[in-house]
Amino acid sequence: MQTEWTIRAITRAMLPVLLALTVVEILSGLVLGSFEATLLKYPALLTLVPVIIGTAGNLGSVLAARLSTAFHLGTLSFDPRDDELAGNAVATVALALTVFPVVGAGAWAVTLVLGGVQLPLGTVVVVALASGAALAVVAIGVTLVATYAAYRFELDPDDVVIPVVTNICDVLGVLVLFLVVQVMV
Repeated sequence: MQTEWTIRAITRAMLPVLLALTVVEILSGLVLGSFEATLLKYPALLTLVPVIIGTAGNLGSVLAARLSTAFHLGTLSFDPRDDELAGNAVATVALALTVFPVVGAGAWAVTLVLGGVQLPLGTVVVVALASGAALAVVAIGVTLVATYAAYRFELDPDDVVIPVVTNICDVLGVLVLFLVVQVMV
């Protein structure tokens, strides 16, 4: 692993990653633009977009920080039977299953206060829960792959993994929300 902690070394390692992630974010905006009519029709879903993608990125970031710490301590194992790894993954899913329904109810309440066209509360909560559950699984997968890639390319996971996870969860958050809405609404 790279141990040189200078601005030049970190920039050299991160610049290609950040340029690639910029392209990924542009794709996310294009997907979101194609979803615009549905979002304008149901403002509660529009309210959900930044919260869903932000929360998914946060879940992945928490897991990434835990895996990064384990990496630096030398206790990280990519074995699926590793109890610590499995425990972190289960905790991420459990957190998603408790946070996302609250996010859905909050989005519904904000839209109600602002006087937007309403979907039923149950629908918004179920859309948030289904999106959140799917995104938790995606965030776990992305975090594991990004952490493993950092390990293989001898990069510091503290520098690389969290930006990768948050950006990819932004894009996939929009896609997952769009797919869940298509199925449920």
